Amino acid sequence: MRLTLVYGALLLLSGGGLVALVYFLVRESLYDRITRAVTGWVPALRLGEVPEGAVTSSPGPAATVAPPFSGCGSGSDCAVTRNGLSGAVEQATLNRLLTVSLVALALFALVSLVLAWWLAGRVLRPVGVIAETARRLSGENLHQRIALAGPPGELKRLADTFDEMLDRIEQLVSAQQRFAANAAHELRTPLAVQRAAAEIGLADPDPAQVARIRGKLLEVAGDSERLIEGLLLLSAADQGVERAEPVDLGRTVEEAVAGLAGEAERHEVTVAVDAAPLPVTGDPVLLHHLVENLVANAVRHNVPGGTVTVTAGPAGLVVRNTGPAVPPDVVPQLFEPFRRLKEREHKPGSGAGLGLSIVASITRAHGWTVAAEANAGGGLTVRVRP
Repeated sequence: MRLTLVYGALLLLSGGGLVALVYFLVRESLYDRITRAVTGWVPALRLGEVPEGAVTSSPGPAATVAPPFSGCGSGSDCAVTRNGLSGAVEQATLNRLLTVSLVALALFALVSLVLAWWLAGRVLRPVGVIAETARRLSGENLHQRIALAGPPGELKRLADTFDEMLDRIEQLVSAQQRFAANAAHELRTPLAVQRAAAEIGLADPDPAQVARIRGKLLEVAGDSERLIEGLLLLSAADQGVERAEPVDLGRTVEEAVAGLAGEAERHEVTVAVDAAPLPVTGDPVLLHHLVENLVANAVRHNVPGGTVTVTAGPAGLVVRNTGPAVPPDVVPQLFEPFRRLKEREHKPGSGAGLGLSIVASITRAHGWTVAAEANAGGGLTVRVRP
């Protein structure tokens, strides 16, 4: 209704302005034109003559001259008669023009309101479709889309943007649901192992049995602790960078690789480092975890006798490893929490499947980019660009 009133008011103002302009222009020149026309009539009519070129009452051979004036006497009387006649004709013409214009303007206003209502309905129909779709959406039907058909325009672009936003929301909700389900599964497994060990293993008082179960419980507790630490780190990274300061990423690479030397030795993997000074600005703790997770992931998902190459320089951070072949279509999924190339093997050092998801979260928090690609001979290459 408001849009209709605005359209109608604009059209009415335009029509009123047009009427006022026409009335003003006609009034400015009408009197002079009437006076010039009457000037040739008044003296001639006094003698009963018709000036050459004068307009008769009707065209054709049977035309008759308009009824003559009875006379105007002297020259001054003729001027008064001429001026009076011109003024009367001018006023009658202007009154008629104003009356017709106002009637036409009233009809124009009525038509304008009807057209404005129809136009507003057509223009706002996509908005109603968008609003109705948004009202219907919930967690169970996020797959629905507006899919507005029509020529390109602002509202078509708005509907397409809304559909793209729904795509992102659906992906985020699906990722959260998978994350919750996987986290529950990952936490339930060690709890079940602990319960079984406590109920079955400790039922036998044999000291050797108790010592073995104790070691198993400690191992499972360590896995659970690392999983919880990974979830807390992932949550902290998702909240963004709270403390940013200058950091030499090349030095961070050297420190992280040195801290993982023992794990690389256990997996029989050789780690080669080529780290040049790479000054960046960020959270030093999160950046250390970023490098540590990248290198640890490259070491764990490798083959005996494999290699890991870590390069830091102007092009960013690049971690390349050997290992099993990775299908290219699976590579983007590896950045999601608990996503692995193979099912998890519950053994020491197998990891919880959070390494690359933590890397992705930390890079997003710093405004950086991370990308991965499968190597032709097996393994993965991950590039982080500040």
